[in-house]
Amino acid sequence: STDFDTADKLYFEPVFWEHIYDIIRHEKPEGVIVQLGGQTALKLAEKLTNYGIKIIGTSFEALDIAEDRGRFSAMLKENKIPYPEFGIAETADEALVLADQLDFPILVRPSYVLGGQGMKIVINKEELIKHVVDLLGRMPGNKLLLDHYLDGAIEAEADAICDADGNVYIIGIMEHIEPCGIHSGDSNATLPAFNLGEFVMQQIKDHTHTIARELKTVGLINIQFAVKDDIVYIIEANPRASRTVPFIAKAYKEPYVNYATKVMLGEKKVTDFNFNPQLEGYAIKQPVFSFNKFPNVNKKLGPEMKSTGESILFIDSLKDDEFYDLYSRRKMYLNK
Repeated sequence: STDFDTADKLYFEPVFWEHIYDIIRHEKPEGVIVQLGGQTALKLAEKLTNYGIKIIGTSFEALDIAEDRGRFSAMLKENKIPYPEFGIAETADEALVLADQLDFPILVRPSYVLGGQGMKIVINKEELIKHVVDLLGRMPGNKLLLDHYLDGAIEAEADAICDADGNVYIIGIMEHIEPCGIHSGDSNATLPAFNLGEFVMQQIKDHTHTIARELKTVGLINIQFAVKDDIVYIIEANPRASRTVPFIAKAYKEPYVNYATKVMLGEKKVTDFNFNPQLEGYAIKQPVFSFNKFPNVNKKLGPEMKSTGESILFIDSLKDDEFYDLYSRRKMYLNK
């Protein structure tokens, strides 16, 4: 959905293939943009491609490389970009064998899910078996990804626009206040980063440029990082607009989605824009929770997203009392 006064026409339909296909046959569009509808829209990309419907922007093939952990890791390895050791399991026995190779703590997550659904950090074999059996019962046939969890790492993310010629512009780099392991949607995050250092920031920029080009991104991409001992590891890349894009656009007073759409359509190159971000001090993305409406929900935070929205806090400097308060509480919520 979008604002009624922004779109020429607005459909209120479930985002299922049958409904989408009916609309496409009726409207006969030149193509479809899937980058601005989150993970739900990306999941439709394969069907759209198979039915000969043009995807405007990054192709399905490139989207699939980012989604397929094996192919994505092979790409990172080829480019000498660090990532946490991982493996794929389809049974509890396979998960146990992997656990010996990866070392605890381990982050367990199902493939192709929204909002970190079913993700959990496990710290011993007993917890691992219990969670894997539970997931396979709920999602039969799903491949489970097991990553070595980088305990105590700092999490950061970058959003960028890339064009068909491989020109990349990073619209923003954000640093999470909570430790790595809390879902990015539930983390307080600062723009720009406040405590990463020049060496780490350069690695983030270099990795962002390399990954955006290697995935043949046309439009927006979001990349999440874990920083430990001054080494920047890649957690994942989302070749789409993340929830941070509208936040960065508002904070910097720049219409980045408009720019990215023109790049997707092939009307402009990244180099055609006169980027002029304006922000004095810092903008902090703060998650909004609705626990008062759902009193029986476990309020502890972890890799599974629980927030229902977000707000922006503008501060002039890191000496602000609200920032101190947020930073002092950063480790209270991590649920293992």
